[in-house]
Amino acid sequence: MRIIISACSVVRDPRATPKPLLQQSSWSSLWHLEAETSEAMSNGSAGSRPPDMTNPGRPRAQESFPEPPLMKAVFTHLSYGILILLGHVCDFLRKLGMKRDPYTEALKNEDLFKMNLDFEMFFTRNIYRRIRDCWNRPIASAPGAYTDLVDRVSDDCNWTFRYTGTKTNCLNLGSYNYLGFAENTGPCADAAYQSTLDYGAGTCSPARELGTLDVHKKLEALVARFVGKPAALVFGMGFATNSMNIPALMGKGDLLISDQLNHASLVTGAKLSGATVRVFKHNNMKSLENVLRRAVTEGQPRRLRAWRKILIVVEGVYSMEGSVCKLAEIVRLKKKYKAYVYLDEAHSIGAMGPTGRGVSEYWGVDPADIDIMMGTFTKSFGAAGGYIAANQDVINYLRGASHSTTYAASVPAPVAQQIITSMTIIMGDDGTKEGEKRVAQLLDNSRYFRQRLTEMNFIVYGNEDSPVVPILLYEPGKVTSFSRELLKKKIAVVVVGFPATSIVEARARICLSASHTRDMLDYALKEINEVGDLLLLKK
Repeated sequence: MRIIISACSVVRDPRATPKPLLQQSSWSSLWHLEAETSEAMSNGSAGSRPPDMTNPGRPRAQESFPEPPLMKAVFTHLSYGILILLGHVCDFLRKLGMKRDPYTEALKNEDLFKMNLDFEMFFTRNIYRRIRDCWNRPIASAPGAYTDLVDRVSDDCNWTFRYTGTKTNCLNLGSYNYLGFAENTGPCADAAYQSTLDYGAGTCSPARELGTLDVHKKLEALVARFVGKPAALVFGMGFATNSMNIPALMGKGDLLISDQLNHASLVTGAKLSGATVRVFKHNNMKSLENVLRRAVTEGQPRRLRAWRKILIVVEGVYSMEGSVCKLAEIVRLKKKYKAYVYLDEAHSIGAMGPTGRGVSEYWGVDPADIDIMMGTFTKSFGAAGGYIAANQDVINYLRGASHSTTYAASVPAPVAQQIITSMTIIMGDDGTKEGEKRVAQLLDNSRYFRQRLTEMNFIVYGNEDSPVVPILLYEPGKVTSFSRELLKKKIAVVVVGFPATSIVEARARICLSASHTRDMLDYALKEINEVGDLLLLKK
């Protein structure tokens, strides 16, 4: 319903009808919305239908986000307080010349010193530097079920590293290789190798110049068919797919409503767009509806005008939480308030749903109800880059308006072929059931691993079906000890702490894969159980 704004109030006109997502006459009128809303939600829509309960891989809506125990929260804050105090003492000694390290030399450069006054750099040199060996570990193999970590040591308290010339083969619980397609043998590797011979290793040009190959057109058609949208556009970088396309879609006078825990690429795109940004509590539909209701009834602050368009931005699977967005409810609210939905499926496409088509399939939501579907090829497809799938008019608009198509080199042909081959296998177009088998195996691994951790009394976040399994560690000392102890047992994990998470929610983020066998998972669980007892990580 159209909003009519007077000097006194905002009144809804029940005679108004929705505007199309993209005006047919001009790309410049993209998504112009006369701030329409409706009080009644659509009945019988595909977006609100319940999942198929006869499906053995049916959704399990149960998610776990327990509050940090009081004592763990107290000790975590105390630990950071001590580290910050020691950091200030170290900085004071550096200024007096009593402590010498690489930062002491940097202090002699006045410009660099000014750059290092902020808290981020203080945190980096005095806290992160102490535990830097737990991050940025180079690997020297394909990121499969096992991977080779390059061994390194530090002779100066982690300011620099020295490589020993050796490697350690580790069970890989950190890479986003959800379906196991990040392989250096098999049909994907063979197809990528042949594509290298045919096209070379790079395009050396943006898509709008000489960077569009026939393999790109084939890939875009395949992506559109896979996700169930009329058209798609591919990009060379997943992060830029969000950060460079959201500014093309949104601008001044628009409202972008973002989940509290959206990825940095979405946050960056929102900031660059110039649109007004409002945030709702993570996966909280009551909070989202409150934001939508206020946006529709109040309009733009101080201008007494309706928003040109309202875009709800969410992720399919949240990579730090392991949670799954409540897509059916989001679509219901989108229809009720005549907003649009931008769905980031970076971690869910290929990994969720009976046939790997993401959270829309997982929840039984019609892709036609999702205005913009974004995803990356860096996870389930074992490649690089990203895509936007939408109606043909939106895709045509982005071909001309997106900075990624204008200034960035397009996807290299071997990478595009890797995606085509893996996606063909997932869809079953190769004539086998290998794709179906991998999707089912990933779901089985996810449920089994999470259930066993819960039985061991670890505090675990997220959805039961998510391949991302965060284990709460809390204190900074336990974060590093967890990583180092598992590395001794030849298990590679990713640990995450403040400021990437809240100060009391540091965690190990386990990423499961269809390439993990039950024996691999049992070995990992056994060792994680021992480390959990050693570090007192359990409830």
